[in-house]
Amino acid sequence: MATVAQAQTFPNLPITQQQRDIANQVAQAGVPLSELAPNAPSQYTVKRGDTLWAISGIFLQRPWRWPELWGMNLQDIRNPHLIFPGQILYLDTSSGRAILSTRRPDGGLETVKVSPRVRAESLSDSAIPPISLQAIESFLTEPLVVDEATFSKAPRIVATPESRVLLSRGDRAYARALYGSGQPEGATPLRVADGSQFRVFRNAVPLKDPETGEILGYEAQYVGKAELVRDESLRELAAPAAANTSFFSRAVSRGPQTEIVPATIDITQAKEEMRVGDRLLPEPPRDFSNYVPSAPGSEITGAVVKVYGNAVTFAAQNQVVAINRGSSHGVERGHVFALQRETARLADRTDNSRPMMRLPGERNGLMMVFRTFDKVSYALVLEIGDGVKVGDRFTNP
Repeated sequence: MATVAQAQTFPNLPITQQQRDIANQVAQAGVPLSELAPNAPSQYTVKRGDTLWAISGIFLQRPWRWPELWGMNLQDIRNPHLIFPGQILYLDTSSGRAILSTRRPDGGLETVKVSPRVRAESLSDSAIPPISLQAIESFLTEPLVVDEATFSKAPRIVATPESRVLLSRGDRAYARALYGSGQPEGATPLRVADGSQFRVFRNAVPLKDPETGEILGYEAQYVGKAELVRDESLRELAAPAAANTSFFSRAVSRGPQTEIVPATIDITQAKEEMRVGDRLLPEPPRDFSNYVPSAPGSEITGAVVKVYGNAVTFAAQNQVVAINRGSSHGVERGHVFALQRETARLADRTDNSRPMMRLPGERNGLMMVFRTFDKVSYALVLEIGDGVKVGDRFTNP
C-alpha cells in the first residue's frame, strides 16, 4: 500500500536511469549553444499550467530533450518533477555553453515583494507535470485493445431488474461468465473474491493497419464501470414430486437439474447508458507513469490507424490517435514521433512525357505515445500544423 500511495504523489514519479545518465553528463558542461531555441529568454518564471514540455520548448529547439534542461540545473533542481509555479529559471551562456539554474548568473540576490496573507497549499499538487495530464486522463482508462477471442468470451450483462432497457449510475444489473447451460472448459464464474471492479465495454471495432490491411486488434468502446456485489452460481433443483412413476423415472434418469443464478453488479460510473449484452472486463491496476518525452532509441516508422472519438476525421492538438506500432515493435510510453503530411502524387508538367512524381512528405507536428498494446499504441498530438488523419505517416523526431 505504501508503494501505491507514493506513486500517487506526483513528485515521486520515477526517473529512468537513461534520463539520469543524460542529465549527469550534461550537468558537467552544459548544453551547446546550437541546441538553444532561437529566442531563448535569459530568464523565465514558471507559471501555473506550465509543463516540462512547454518549458523545454522555450529554451531548447527540441522539446522532447527535456533531460538536457534538467541536466542544466541538476545542482539546483535534483528532481524535475519538483518545479513549481513562481520559480525563476536563469539561462547563463557566459562560458560558451548553456546552463540553466534557479540562481542568478551574477550572484545577485532576488528582490521578493511580500504581503501579509495566509495560504495553505500542497506543493505536490502544484508541481508542474511533464505534459498536460488532463489531456490524456480519460484515455488512461477508456481505450482498450483486445483480441477477438478475449472480447467474445468476456462476461456480459444478461438481465436488469424489472426488465429495464437502459442502465445508468446507481442501477443494479445481472451478469454471467458461464456460457451455455453449464461451465465450459476454461470458463470460471464471477466471484467477488477474484476481483470486484470491472469496466463495461461494447462493440469491439477492428483496428486495421492502413498499410497492410492486417487486423491489429479490437478496440472496445468504453461505456462505464461496475462493481461485482454477489457471486455467480449454479443452483441444484429439487427433484420433482413423483406424481406418476413414469415421470419420476424420466427425471431420475436425467440426473440432478440445475438453474443459473447470475452475478449481481452495481453500475458505479456511466459514460453512456448501458444495456443487456454489454461486456465486462476486469479493472486493471492504475499505472502511474510520468510520461516523460524522449526520442526512440532506434528508427521506428508507421501510420495512424484511427483518430479517437466518434465521428472525428481529423485530430488537432491535444487529441488522441492510434498508431500501427506497439510494444512488439519497440514502442514505449513517452516516445515522441514526428507526424508527416500526406505525400502528393502528380505529373511533371515541365516534362513533355508527363511522368508521375511522388512528393516527399513534410513534417506536420509531433505526438507522444502514452499507452501501448502489442501491435497498437495511443499517442497525444502535442504540436500540429494541419489536422492528422488515418493513414498519415510518422517517423522518429
